[in-house]
Amino acid sequence: MPFIVVLVTTPSENEALKIVNKLLEEKLIACANIIEKVHSKFWWHKKVEDSYESLVIMKTHSKLFNELTRTVKKLHSYEVPEIIALSIAQGSASYLDWIRASIRKV
Repeated sequence: MPFIVVLVTTPSENEALKIVNKLLEEKLIACANIIEKVHSKFWWHKKVEDSYESLVIMKTHSKLFNELTRTVKKLHSYEVPEIIALSIAQGSASYLDWIRASIRKV
């Protein structure tokens, strides 16, 4: 299936909103869910970091992933932002049609 879910973490809800608004404006995503204050623990510069981030969950088409990634990197404050995609194995036909109608033609 050509549709994907893209996950991005940001240091704040404001940064998440800035990124999501641009991606929606460019029709690179159909929608996004922003979850505030996700507790994150991770390795960074040879030590374990502990922080609270916003998690952005976006739905789009796999053919738009590279452009979406470029746009996120331009707007993101992290040196190495999390930008990962998961394939949508199945979904309701009406929801997938809605995604297709909401993004750029691919």
